[in-house]
Amino acid sequence: MFRSAILPALALAVMLSGCDRSGDESPQETKAEASEAAKPGEIDRSHAGDLMPAANLADPEGTVLNLGALQGRPVLLNLWATWCAPCVKEMPQLDQMAADYGEELNVVTVSQDMGDPAKITAFFKKNDINSLPPWIDPQLSLGEGIGASTLPVTVMYDRTGQEVWRVTGELDWSSDKARNAVQEVVDML
Repeated sequence: MFRSAILPALALAVMLSGCDRSGDESPQETKAEASEAAKPGEIDRSHAGDLMPAANLADPEGTVLNLGALQGRPVLLNLWATWCAPCVKEMPQLDQMAADYGEELNVVTVSQDMGDPAKITAFFKKNDINSLPPWIDPQLSLGEGIGASTLPVTVMYDRTGQEVWRVTGELDWSSDKARNAVQEVVDML
């Protein structure tokens, strides 16, 4: 019982080490620590083949999404928070990507914010995020499940739920580099 209560707290502490959550509520810059295989903001293929973790996400209204139900289409999974400056910067780009790809790609952004889920809804409304559902990781277990040590982190999964690549730290999702990497996975049979 104690272990199940402490694991989400430890996972949150690890993520907070990237985007520091001090008293200031304004978004903060990330001190990203990417894997040894890639620099922050670079595509990292060192985890290729890892399976997407089984996790249930929720939206602010309580609707539940099981990540396993997304197999069949590629999934671009992004962990972010409203208090993380690089995360905030990426959200409109990810929203545009979701709009551009439509049914070809599941773009799933998962808030790692704690507290009132209404702040996620307010963030989406304030920033005109219309193509992404406001998913929340209520147990903060997804970061641990993918081995994330900072925010933002984005993982690209193929149609079978296997990781193809990931990016730790900020990436310009509107860039040719990002779009080509995504398109490569969308085109995979």
